[in-house]
Amino acid sequence: MAHDDIFSALADPTRRRLLDSLREESRSVGSLVEALGVSQPTVSKHLKVLREAGMVSMRADGQRRYYALESATFLDLQTWVHGFVPPAPALSLVPESYADPQLASPEATSQATVAAAQLGRTVGRGLEQVTGRAHDFLDRLPKPKFGRKR
Repeated sequence: MAHDDIFSALADPTRRRLLDSLREESRSVGSLVEALGVSQPTVSKHLKVLREAGMVSMRADGQRRYYALESATFLDLQTWVHGFVPPAPALSLVPESYADPQLASPEATSQATVAAAQLGRTVGRGLEQVTGRAHDFLDRLPKPKFGRKR
């Protein structure tokens, strides 16, 4: 796999939009033209670049051409990029004394329960405040007027 070809293909915003349109299912050239709002020759040109980079495959059905993502290329690219990402440190959100039930004392369990309840109340209050502010903001917006202008 030539990474240069893939990155060159991804450099164009129209080709990225084409790839986004193909995420869910294979699509015909005509449906891609409608989805992107560009001309058929433009879509065909960009699909050719993506096909040559190995990012999409084409299936002919009569006179229609259906394109689909070539997942193997994206998996290879993901593996290659993943080699540059340092491993994440192991994080433990739960102290060891809480993780092992034999080490947890009734006092520690009680403290954890109280802390969880306080956190729940704090989050609940924060959510109520944000919701109230959003409601106030929306109330201050001008109401749209429907109907004919006179």
